[in-house]
Amino acid sequence: MERTETGRSGPGSNITIPIGGMTCAACAQRVEKAIRKLEGVTSVSVNFATEKATVIYEPQKTRVSAIKESVEKAGYKCLASAVDEDRTRKQKEIQTLWTKFIISAVFSLPLLYIAMAPMITFVRLPFPTGLDPMRYPLVYALAELLLVIPVIIVGNKFYTVGFKALVQRSPNMDSLIALGTTAAVLYSLWNVLQIAAGAFAAVESLYFETAGVIITLILLGKSLEAVSKGRTSEAIKKLMGLAPKTAFVIQNGEETEIPIDEVEIGDIIVVKPGAKIPVDGTVLEGHTAIDESMLTGESMPVDKKAGDAVYAATLNTTGTMRFRADKIGGDTALAQIIKLVEDAQGSKAPIAQLADIVSGWFVPIVCAVAIAAGVLWFAFGGGNIEFALTIFISVLVIACPCALGLATPTAIMVGTGKGAENGILIKGGEALETAHKVNIIVFDKTGTITEGKPAVTDILPAAGYPQDALLLLAASAEKASEHPLGQAIVLGAQDRGMELLPVENFESLTGRGIEADIAGKAVLAGNRKLMDARGVSLAGLAEASDKLAEEGKTPMYVAVDGKAAGIIAVADVVKQSSRSAIESLHKMGIDVAMITGDNQKTAAAIARQVGIDRVLAEVLPQDKSNEVKKLQGEGRRVAMVGDGINDAPALVQADIGVAIGSGTDVAMESADIVLMRSDLRDVPTAINLSKRTIRNIKQNLFWAFGYNVVGIPIAAGLLYLLGGPLLNPIFAAAAMSLSSVSVLTNALRLKRFKAVGQEAGAV
Repeated sequence: MERTETGRSGPGSNITIPIGGMTCAACAQRVEKAIRKLEGVTSVSVNFATEKATVIYEPQKTRVSAIKESVEKAGYKCLASAVDEDRTRKQKEIQTLWTKFIISAVFSLPLLYIAMAPMITFVRLPFPTGLDPMRYPLVYALAELLLVIPVIIVGNKFYTVGFKALVQRSPNMDSLIALGTTAAVLYSLWNVLQIAAGAFAAVESLYFETAGVIITLILLGKSLEAVSKGRTSEAIKKLMGLAPKTAFVIQNGEETEIPIDEVEIGDIIVVKPGAKIPVDGTVLEGHTAIDESMLTGESMPVDKKAGDAVYAATLNTTGTMRFRADKIGGDTALAQIIKLVEDAQGSKAPIAQLADIVSGWFVPIVCAVAIAAGVLWFAFGGGNIEFALTIFISVLVIACPCALGLATPTAIMVGTGKGAENGILIKGGEALETAHKVNIIVFDKTGTITEGKPAVTDILPAAGYPQDALLLLAASAEKASEHPLGQAIVLGAQDRGMELLPVENFESLTGRGIEADIAGKAVLAGNRKLMDARGVSLAGLAEASDKLAEEGKTPMYVAVDGKAAGIIAVADVVKQSSRSAIESLHKMGIDVAMITGDNQKTAAAIARQVGIDRVLAEVLPQDKSNEVKKLQGEGRRVAMVGDGINDAPALVQADIGVAIGSGTDVAMESADIVLMRSDLRDVPTAINLSKRTIRNIKQNLFWAFGYNVVGIPIAAGLLYLLGGPLLNPIFAAAAMSLSSVSVLTNALRLKRFKAVGQEAGAV
């Protein structure tokens, strides 16, 4: 269901509802009539072709639930959203690809077995007597033909796309697959005819299994790629699922639970502790602290009072409040982030595959050589059509894209496997290919460079007051508090093995702190406002407090029996791995920046600790992706490292998005690389792995083409002209296989890769 609000400037709200069950234009008129009867409906239009109803109504007089109910009473159904339909379509595409791969594998595996088993002499493999190629060559050949036909049928798209690209003079990898497998099949068919004519020796020149195995492997790659792309809609689906499904709205003086999509602008909504905010709005009553980390990235909850803004999907942590709904549907901050993710995913340019670029030159050259060689040998070789055809097919067989097709995916397969061994999840070859080009990395602050949760950093007792005693009293007092800063102090004491004292007369002082009686002492813990209100002198502590604030820490004053006992500072502490990771990146010649919604002072303090010299502070969630765009506009290749929902648009916008494994599911779904160990030292490791893998791919391509550079002239009859033998297609296929073996062997050398900081193996 799609909804836009026009009530602030127009006649009312506008809603579009997908409707099912309509069979003709009369059905659409019936639905229109049913909706138009409702009070407050100013306009209704039902489109039978698109199966959607567009309604303009006055929220003060009728609600969405009433509109839906009228549709149901008329005998029709309100359907799911377009997002659900798109998700179903993509799942169907993935299922189709997997089905094609399974069918192809079912036929190509026995095809490969019966083609190769008779050639293996050092061990006797079980083999059907009736298919013995020496005794029943025609039966053997026809069996291979029957097995390859279903594989070619399920892989028909490679031929339609590949030959079409060839005709349009823009050959790609599909063109190589189509040409190579077609050459192998046609030559094999020719030899089947030879066998049928009595030339039984031609049974050794069948290459049906070559075509079958190539198509099967490519279908597997396409299936895995489709699954990876399908994660895009899953990320958006999870974003949409963050908001609560229902809201408690005040209707006729009572709390009524209604679906979230029926909330109207102006509704008064009640939110209790532990519940999520359903829509954007303004607080009317109550005082609470709200965890907005999923939007802002800030780990510290934000105190809210009457007049303050609240946002959909953020978490109410402490008090009950009432607020007025100001933005609903597609206007909320969460919805805007979803839109940014969708836009960035849609506009991200695909990276040109190296093999496709090379094949753009290679394919036409091979075709030209094969045709020229065949024609010349026919014209000047006595008009022998069989000899000319042998030359033509030999050139295409030796140029079959087995090695070229393996050059990139095998290296990527080994590279991604090594990444997984080191806790680095790389989502496909595109991410691995792009990472080596990165020249600036932007880190989110909260939860990425820092731990993402408050912890005690400093304990500064007043003169003559023991440090442990100060922490024990403060933690004991805060034990009954729900405030996250208080809980950080409690955890700090527990980590030091302290046993907290019993508390009496505990009272939470909204917006200021707490007070309690502990072991006969009156304890106050809170901010400067509380101390000033109770007349507690802070002489000697004010300077230390200001210094802590400059370092990005939150100071909490503690007073005992009306006298200042000291300060306990709480902050989001820097991860141990952050500084060493940034040092490694600097050594690699990569610039490092930090982006955060926090204030400039706190951001600068964190940057100094870890060695970052470029800081982007006070950046709103929706502006993070814009900051990445600015860097890209400078010609930089940008990697974004983050962990929060607010980072998702920037992760997708960046050339490479890197998510922290301990972060949100949405961030991990939106990113290209996920650091499962949440260790920032894995960032330089991922970049280094990308560089090694790309180097390996280029080496593979060299070997793949090296055989072709030598083999194609021989296949074209160069040696024969010089008095040597004519290259038999069997030897052409052997050379092709040798090139594939060399590519696989070289790719396996990547297994010696070591993480940054370890001894690197030579690759």
